[in-house]
Amino acid sequence: MVIKIRDDRQLQALTGLSQAQFEQLLPTFSEVYLAHRQAAYAQAVQAGQRQRKLGGGRKSKLPTLADKLLFVLYYYKVYPTFDVLGTQFNLARSKAHTQLYQLSPILQATLVKLGMMPQREFKTVEELTLALKGVDQLIIDATERAYRRPQEAKQQRAHYSGKKTPYAQEHSDDDYREGDFVCRSHFLRPPS
Repeated sequence: MVIKIRDDRQLQALTGLSQAQFEQLLPTFSEVYLAHRQAAYAQAVQAGQRQRKLGGGRKSKLPTLADKLLFVLYYYKVYPTFDVLGTQFNLARSKAHTQLYQLSPILQATLVKLGMMPQREFKTVEELTLALKGVDQLIIDATERAYRRPQEAKQQRAHYSGKKTPYAQEHSDDDYREGDFVCRSHFLRPPS
């Protein structure tokens, strides 16, 4: 490995995973990585952009798939600058950036394949209901957003939240409790 890891505690501090979890993630990451490379190679050959066989050319400073997985997990755990990331893995800042943005989609595809990523979008209410089956409590968080202040006095009064700053407004129109299920929906007014 590029970074010498002494024990399980150090790996956990650098990546958020134990050695057992890392080793469990590695085979699927490797499978997804190799499939991604093969697909990119086939596409480049078909487009006539590839001269060498798969695996030809300059060798990566992250030689093993374990190094690649450690690299991307380290970034998402620590969030260092690309200068620091490059220094840790013996890469130039630009190569650290390139490697991260090549490996991030592969990590995401790995987590999706293992069923570890939450579903982000639902097309129907039934899909949402099915995904929330067995969930006792749902918390929805909202953030105030800036909007342009209305010029008409009547509209200004309607949008005034009681705060001294008139630039952000949060509306809580629905706030009800059903058993342990708490639902709060926030409607934020867009700039007019």
